Amino acid sequence: MKKFLASALLILAAALSASAACAWTPERVSAEMAYGHLLEKFTAPSDPSWGYPDERSDIFALYHPTEGFGPHPLCVMFHSAGGGIDESLSSAFKPDGCDVYHMPDTFYSLHLDCLAHKDDDWWWGGVNPRLDIPENKRNSGFDLQPVEKRVMATIHWVLENYDIDPNRVYLCGNSMGGSGTLGIGLRHGDIFAAIKANVPAGVLHAANRIGLPPYEIPAGVKLPDPPICIDYSGTDDVWSVGHELLYTGMAAKKYAIIGYWGNFGHENSHEKINKVNDLIDTIDWTSIRKNEAYPVFTGASSDTPLPWPDQEQAVLPGQVNAYFRWTVYTDTPDRFEIALRLTDAEELGSALFTPPAESTADLSLRRLQQFKVAPGDNVRWNFAGEEGTVTADADGLVTIPSLKITTVPALLTLSR
Repeated sequence: MKKFLASALLILAAALSASAACAWTPERVSAEMAYGHLLEKFTAPSDPSWGYPDERSDIFALYHPTEGFGPHPLCVMFHSAGGGIDESLSSAFKPDGCDVYHMPDTFYSLHLDCLAHKDDDWWWGGVNPRLDIPENKRNSGFDLQPVEKRVMATIHWVLENYDIDPNRVYLCGNSMGGSGTLGIGLRHGDIFAAIKANVPAGVLHAANRIGLPPYEIPAGVKLPDPPICIDYSGTDDVWSVGHELLYTGMAAKKYAIIGYWGNFGHENSHEKINKVNDLIDTIDWTSIRKNEAYPVFTGASSDTPLPWPDQEQAVLPGQVNAYFRWTVYTDTPDRFEIALRLTDAEELGSALFTPPAESTADLSLRRLQQFKVAPGDNVRWNFAGEEGTVTADADGLVTIPSLKITTVPALLTLSR
């Protein structure tokens, strides 16, 4: 621990030296040990380019890792409307804290605050059709608002000044923080590898920011492939009204979402949620890398029917895309290979769900690294004895229809 702390302090000294030359420079106000981790707290003035109506200062904090060698992963934390930065800081390492803020000891975790200026600085938007909160209309539409620009500037500063793996940056949040996670995270696939939204308080923010139907991305604008999205939502939670917009919209855009739901209300404890839906921890979302391609499964026969918009009648837990697993083997200019399979009951270890022996789904591929595909390109594919040719769509996205995936791994190969 002493050796690790000494190393952390050296990194801190280098970071402070490097930041001295930056136009926007946060000020460190404290450094202390908390739960065995070095915890730094900062204040930062607003940058005029963000568009706030007045000059202001905000706080953020950074927990350092205590294990492993750098570069380290980073997880960015968004608190709920009922809390502030202290909520996520105090929950980060407490066994009885809100589990969404728990990260391995190998991680940095960045905790931001929007409580200080809550009258105009919440990081959610739109909420849902049943809870029309006027203040959130300012976060409607496609354009980023000041709070989002502040968040991204802070993340960029941390990435520039600490020993962080840029391909392992994650975002999560609870309630209002879950809504912000969707709205900010899905928009910035160039930064985040994966995001996790726990009982998000509204999905209109995300729908506006990434153009989920019926909303649209402005003409001439192309967004990066979004991070893989993990969503936990309570069907008996008034904050989840309108949630079908997220699931149907992500499917329509062929964006990757893995979803879990059930009658667990607006809960932030994994232990309590697991009693209703014990799939929520079966995928290691923090192992997903930004510099690796991933599959998008849509229309899977193994999906549970969505409980929205008729959530009042939903009593059973369900899932979307929770049974699929994959491993990328080859990504070169001329060839791409990925193994696809379903998890089985033994591996899943669920007392509530039994995965099927097979599932049929349309499969799209995003974040291809070397195997670049242009709109209109023809691509040959081969999978489990089946083969064919598909044409990339107007965005250069390759989609192979009706693949039958089983618990036996099979290699999908793409070639020119």
